[in-house]
Amino acid sequence: MPRIYFLILALAFGGLNAAFAQFGFSHEIGVIVGPVAMQSDYGERHDLSTNAGNTGFGIGLVHYLNFSYKAECNCYTPETYFNDHFKVRTELSYSKTNLQHFGKWVEDSRTSVTAEQLRNMRGSTAITNIGMQLEYFPLSIRDFTATTGSWAPFVSLGAQFSHYNPEASSTTGPLTVINTPIKYRDAFTNDSGTVWSVVSSVGTRYKLNEMSDLMLDLRFQYYFSDWVDGLRPNPDRYSENKANDWLIWLNVGYIYYLN
Repeated sequence: MPRIYFLILALAFGGLNAAFAQFGFSHEIGVIVGPVAMQSDYGERHDLSTNAGNTGFGIGLVHYLNFSYKAECNCYTPETYFNDHFKVRTELSYSKTNLQHFGKWVEDSRTSVTAEQLRNMRGSTAITNIGMQLEYFPLSIRDFTATTGSWAPFVSLGAQFSHYNPEASSTTGPLTVINTPIKYRDAFTNDSGTVWSVVSSVGTRYKLNEMSDLMLDLRFQYYFSDWVDGLRPNPDRYSENKANDWLIWLNVGYIYYLN
């Protein structure tokens, strides 16, 4: 699978180069890392312990097309609103999240068979993403680039294609009729799959020096599937589990400008 993603990334990058060649641009590359919180069919909706407990870690490589500066002539591009306020971001990222049930249904005071089965359930999902976002900077990109110690807030919107690999089990062994709550029988899988998602984020850059920035980015990613975590209870019977899977990722990045 990694070869396929790198091939798609290369084709996408080549296509962007061709599509935006008439504008003139420069390149930026970077790395991002940070904690991930998965909102899935594990745990209780709107429960703080679920939100804090079902977390993991993500890492990624990013590439930017910077339209305010033209690398081939070492000069600024024509001053247009688009050139001075937008960048295109291409990304290849990976995250892994461990999952289990939290909330009132698995409290120690509950002694039913179902509560014990829920407490014993364990899961995880590993997700590889590739995609693009259009980033909008309300302040001038040129002014930010020229000023060490400055800040550049941004918002973005884009789409990603993801490969997910879930694992659902119990502390007593593989999930079976005996150790699986009725709600999740015939509603789990350990099969991998692919899915599209929409990505939106808000963040800021900090200018370290002429050639590099630090970045802080809070991302919301919504998957068009409810199988990303490996669970999908019947939404007609269990309305609390009708939403698709989604996550929040807070990442810190280092961005380097290429000439």
